[in-house]
Formats: sequence, C-alpha cells, structure tokens
Amino acid sequence: MQSVTIYTKNSCPFCRKAKALLDSLGVRYEEHEVTFDPALYASIKKRTGMNTVPQVLVGDDCLGGFSEIDALHREGKLLPLIRDEQV
Repeated sequence: MQSVTIYTKNSCPFCRKAKALLDSLGVRYEEHEVTFDPALYASIKKRTGMNTVPQVLVGDDCLGGFSEIDALHREGKLLPLIRDEQV
C-alpha cells in the first residue's frame, strides 16, 4: 500500500469532502494543514503545480483534489492506485 498525503486548509469544504471519502474507504493518510503555514503551502504548490486545496498525493504522485479522487473512486480506480495495483 502506498502512502497517502493530503494538504488541506481548515475552512475548505472540499478538503472535508476529500477526507470524508478517504475515511469512508478506510484509507489511512497523513494530513498537512497549510492554513497557517504559507511556506509549506508554497512548497506543495510548486511541487504539484496546483494552486488549490485539497491536494491528494499517493506516493510521489499528485492525484489532484476532491473532484479528481471522487472521479477515480467512481471509476473503481482510487483504491487500486493506493494499493499499488494495476488499473
């Protein structure tokens, strides 16, 4: 199983939805709250090229935000990606 990391802000409804989806699937993740950490936020924006949160990473790959992981889940691809299985 690959590591899952999510970058969030405390006032972000899509961050809450992304965490709820991962929780409902039993996925363990490490959360980094960037609301009061502009250096960390700048670093992850530079790394992923995304300017919004949430940002969900599986291993070293950025899957995107809530809309992207929700679409992957609906297609049956999210858990296999996290489990490092062929999709």
